[in-house]
Amino acid sequence: MTKIKICGLSRIADIEAVNEAKPDFIGFVFANSKRQVSSDLAKTLKNSLNPDIKAVGVFVNQPVAEIIELVNQGVIEMIQLHGDEDEMTIRRIREQTACPIIQAMRIQNKNDIRKTAADYHLFDTYDPGQYGGSGQAFNWDLINDFQGSFFLAGGLNIDNVKIAIAKVNPYCVDISSGVESDGKKDRNKIVNIIQKIRRMSND
Repeated sequence: MTKIKICGLSRIADIEAVNEAKPDFIGFVFANSKRQVSSDLAKTLKNSLNPDIKAVGVFVNQPVAEIIELVNQGVIEMIQLHGDEDEMTIRRIREQTACPIIQAMRIQNKNDIRKTAADYHLFDTYDPGQYGGSGQAFNWDLINDFQGSFFLAGGLNIDNVKIAIAKVNPYCVDISSGVESDGKKDRNKIVNIIQKIRRMSND
């Protein structure tokens, strides 16, 4: 069964929506972006999150100490590195926590798919102006023969998520702008896309 991550939560209303819809993971974005949350806000939101849903912290070239502090405080249970972090950064994180690590790769061509010491790859759309959250899909043919567990991000929504899953069989689909209206998470879109993916898994 394909797992589901809803990324970029920033309000109590978002937490209420995912508690109802029950994705496998949610994402708190600590990197500079329109979906950024402070550590204090993330703590508040995490306290209201269903404990069966794992919280992922999304970081872009941020200090390892900041990441580890959020892990140690119980705010996040997985680490997503979405910038230019190298193998040394991953090793430094591993020395301090057993928390699973996801490394994002922005895909323009097959050369962008590289080995990583992280537990999971995450494939996202390349956008020269930002590290993620473009709302655009990339050419999934580029990852069609990838061997390994990966998260698929980049422009996933109610209209294309079934096609994406059938084509590349990701471990997890990572959805953000595809469940938003006017830049805010939309409860109905969250519920509907999760129901659609779960039904697909049961077919």
